[in-house]
Amino acid sequence: MTHIITSLCLRDSGCVEVCPVECIVPGIPQNEWPWYYIDPATCIDCGACVPECPFAAIFPESDVPSAYTAKGGEYVSKVGFSEHWEGINHHNVKVALETAKQLAAGEVVDLTEDIQPHYQYFEGGPGYKANDTDEAKATRG
Repeated sequence: MTHIITSLCLRDSGCVEVCPVECIVPGIPQNEWPWYYIDPATCIDCGACVPECPFAAIFPESDVPSAYTAKGGEYVSKVGFSEHWEGINHHNVKVALETAKQLAAGEVVDLTEDIQPHYQYFEGGPGYKANDTDEAKATRG
């Protein structure tokens, strides 16, 4: 079992700092991997990342909602979405996403679709190599 960062992630990075096994990395390149990703093989399921996420984007894998009902105003970020979202992370570093969509109140989203990308990111995607990129260093502030 692992924790999953869902498409509600807007790349704050607070989760990275509290992970005791350092298994959370930013998606690189961002336009292909728009969230932070947790290595399912390394995650010890401690849950330290959950309260650090200002977007409530992190769930135990077994609890990822298949019918998340939006309160309204929150964003999801997925490849193919075309709205722009901009904010400041907890390091005071500007974060901009070009793969976002704002949710309307009552809109229902299946976040279980966000589980498989975590496995793919570490099995065939950039995985921990993403930590060595200039984009990852800039994300960390």
